[in-house]
Amino acid sequence: MTLVTADSPSAAADRAEFPRSEQVALDGCLDALAAGERRWAAMPLHARAALLARTHATIAANATEWAETAADLKGLAPDSPLVGEEWISGPYPALTGFGQLAHSLDALAKGASPLDGAKFGTAPGRRTTVQVLPHNAYESILLHGFGAEVWLTPGTAASTARSRAGLAQHHPSRTGGIALVLGAGNITSIAPLDVAYELVARNRVVLLKLNPTMDGMAGVFTKALAPLIDAGVLRIVRGGAEAGAYLVQHPRVAHVHITGSAITHDAIVYGSGAEGRARKAANAPVLDKPITSELGGVSPIIVVPGDWSAADLRFQAEHVATMRLHNGGYNCIAGQVVILSSDWKLKDAFLAELRSAVDRAPARPAWYPGSNARAASALVAYPDAARLGPDGCRVLVEVGAGGDAAPLQRTEYFAPVLGVVELPGTGRTFLDTAIEASNRDLVGTLGANVVIDPRTKRSMGPGFREAIAELRYGTIGINAWTGVGYLTATAPWGAFPGHTLDDIQSGRGVVHNALLLDATERTVVTGPFRPFPRSFAGGEFALFPKPPWFVTARSAATTGRRLAGFAAKPGWLKMPAVFAAAFRA
Repeated sequence: MTLVTADSPSAAADRAEFPRSEQVALDGCLDALAAGERRWAAMPLHARAALLARTHATIAANATEWAETAADLKGLAPDSPLVGEEWISGPYPALTGFGQLAHSLDALAKGASPLDGAKFGTAPGRRTTVQVLPHNAYESILLHGFGAEVWLTPGTAASTARSRAGLAQHHPSRTGGIALVLGAGNITSIAPLDVAYELVARNRVVLLKLNPTMDGMAGVFTKALAPLIDAGVLRIVRGGAEAGAYLVQHPRVAHVHITGSAITHDAIVYGSGAEGRARKAANAPVLDKPITSELGGVSPIIVVPGDWSAADLRFQAEHVATMRLHNGGYNCIAGQVVILSSDWKLKDAFLAELRSAVDRAPARPAWYPGSNARAASALVAYPDAARLGPDGCRVLVEVGAGGDAAPLQRTEYFAPVLGVVELPGTGRTFLDTAIEASNRDLVGTLGANVVIDPRTKRSMGPGFREAIAELRYGTIGINAWTGVGYLTATAPWGAFPGHTLDDIQSGRGVVHNALLLDATERTVVTGPFRPFPRSFAGGEFALFPKPPWFVTARSAATTGRRLAGFAAKPGWLKMPAVFAAAFRA
């Protein structure tokens, strides 16, 4: 979505062309939310928890329509295993997110902390860590072998984290006005989860403007989020750039949150065209209110060389292909640059498996606007790149010695484009070099992936964790795609902290974070290098089979539906059905 902001060359014309009837309708939504804010300010914590619990129930009741509508929007056949992506990235994280936020509010209502009972640890650089996955007994079985911890900012003590958990809900009557959430156009759970975070963590009522690519979800969202709408704390609207331009400058909007691109962010903050670029250079924003953002970037996949078996090579090639091709490549967290060791004896074997994995992944439409043009631009920059897949629309770029990697490193293609670059070294030396290159050369700081076999990791001792501390990304996946961090309701999701408006990178602020943690720096997600049962061979006690989010998982649709059913109403008796589907992947 591209927005034109006030004072840009075309802003006045856009305001004139924007129909008065639509302005009146939007003003009416804002009037209703102003009244809803007063009701929200008077609502006690236990009632807020109950409201989120009712919303959790309506999401569950509409989960099937949600997933099927999303699959239809993306051109997926009803019987395609890829429909599982719409279950796992749609109703499933929405259910876990709203459910955990309700639990956190309930704890606060009882005078407790959402972190009571949490496991704390330490990380290099005087950092305190909080285990957020597994967060309960169900997760310890359902996601066996996966874990996640939040690293707090250096010097933040566990006692401070425990006392501050709750954020704005420590003072519920101090509301923050109306937030405009400019919804994402790619993953259907993003907008509802952003609404929940604004409402709870920031204590603002919300006007959600859907991205035009998600207009078809409006009816489902209206039903799924009906309790929030009925309570007067949410309104959902549609519209194009003119509606967005009108709303971001509206005096009743106190805060803007956007999921999208850095280009759109800068158009909102500084205006578009030459005048916008000049304002950005002078850091003279036209936006007169705070803005938070989640903007994607170029995510690295650091493959640490090791002594891998043929099965390891094939599995991890599918893993890397998934990082790029999940949702067709239209993810802000899609892996884009694979960093390999030029000294790895298995480099050529891995590249052969990677080409095969990208080529044989299931066909799907290029549904996101502009995808083919962005892929074509990669081919212009790299005319010798391989065109793979059933329709040849997947681009695999292997940058050889002396080649120019800059287009891959500085362009978020948001399309099925995957690049490979090589650096020298093995072991810790290679890892340090790859981390330095990722921090220096790649645009964005949303997520980074590290693939490393258990033996090589053990050989580094404490040095491995010290190396990870130098990787400046908001979510780091170690043998687990960073998308798992997105799916973890208790984990904060956003860029590495410290970006400025005029150098926004992957954005500012976090979302999700259902434990309402303060002073978060990053989330580190871990997974098994090998799936069950091969995981035992490397000393990993992990019961997880091929993950259902893999693009090659044959039973993903059934597994995703059952996972959402479990999140709707957790119970031990539901687990065998989930595992039965997962083991058919």
